[in-house]
Amino acid sequence: MNYNFNQVPARRGTDSDKWETYAEDVLPMWVADMDFLSPPEVIQALEQRAKHGVYGYPTHTKYPNELRQVICNWLEERHNWQVQPDDLIFLPGVVIGFHIASYTLKAPKKGIFTQTPVYSWIWRAARNTRRLRQEMELSQKPDGTYAIDWDAFESGLTEKTGMFLLCNPHNPVGRSFRQDELERMAEACLRRGVTICSDEIHCDLVYPGQRHIPIASLSPEIAQNTITLMSPSKTFNLAGLQFAFAIIQNPVLRRRYQRASQALVHQANVLSQAAALAAYRHGGKWLDEILVYLQSNRDYLYDFVKKELPGVSMALPEATYLAWLDCRNANLPGNPGEFFLDQARVALSDGIGFGQGGEGFVRLNFGCPRSMLEEALERTKATL
Repeated sequence: MNYNFNQVPARRGTDSDKWETYAEDVLPMWVADMDFLSPPEVIQALEQRAKHGVYGYPTHTKYPNELRQVICNWLEERHNWQVQPDDLIFLPGVVIGFHIASYTLKAPKKGIFTQTPVYSWIWRAARNTRRLRQEMELSQKPDGTYAIDWDAFESGLTEKTGMFLLCNPHNPVGRSFRQDELERMAEACLRRGVTICSDEIHCDLVYPGQRHIPIASLSPEIAQNTITLMSPSKTFNLAGLQFAFAIIQNPVLRRRYQRASQALVHQANVLSQAAALAAYRHGGKWLDEILVYLQSNRDYLYDFVKKELPGVSMALPEATYLAWLDCRNANLPGNPGEFFLDQARVALSDGIGFGQGGEGFVRLNFGCPRSMLEEALERTKATL
């Protein structure tokens, strides 16, 4: 490898939510924020831009147009999806993006439909924007993997449903939905006049044997009914720079989305744009290598859980650097998140925060140097 992913960056004292929320003796394995240095080209681009010393409002023309084209090239090369630069709207984050999408809904179709257990901000989006929460629970198979209950999906879409908020790849269960699954979900939405808003922030973090398919890439008709949200934040570990983008190929829907965001959200800042441009232009090799490292961590974790953690199980994630650990047979007192924090001094995301189907689970972030992962797992093992 050309990059040292075994290096453990010193992150305490850097205003890191991940590292400074808990006491110093706690290993943080919770928030989806990797403990790797970003690609060197990104660091160099930020240093160069910062040295200029003036950080005024960014232009809305030349520089963003260059970034738009680089993103379009990335989508075509990595995901076989052709979009136009004008289809992109820059945003400070994907979470902001799907909340704006909620504000595009008009009465009476103000329901937001989700598949739980799901990323907490997705699960809470309806409540946050005063919309009707509608949901279905994904079905867990005997091997721990998740599937869609199609009867529940079809019945969950009602005359009040205005938007299906999809998470693909799915956080926290690690599914990368197949083409036939995506087609069936999209067709059901088309029949009922339900707009799709697809959070695809983990789209670049997919393991061998799987491939990410943007749901909007399935057909022109589906593209016209879809708001897709992506970001370099998970791919290149740039979350703190606050840059994302919406891809909306339907011009009417795009204008509606832009109106909903007026006075609430402004264009991404100059530093985040510089970082995104460098990442998408030069970060491909870094991404290829970190995927190999993450896959090794994933496999190590999977084997350790199977052999060393009695009563705990997990399915092998198809995508993301997040593992969904089922602790329901471990006979733990109270909920597992609190137990492992108190007893092992390891901070995990408790499954309760992911909605229906999350109780008794924890989410573990394995996007870290191997030594950190090993220490966290040994601490966890000792408590069991």
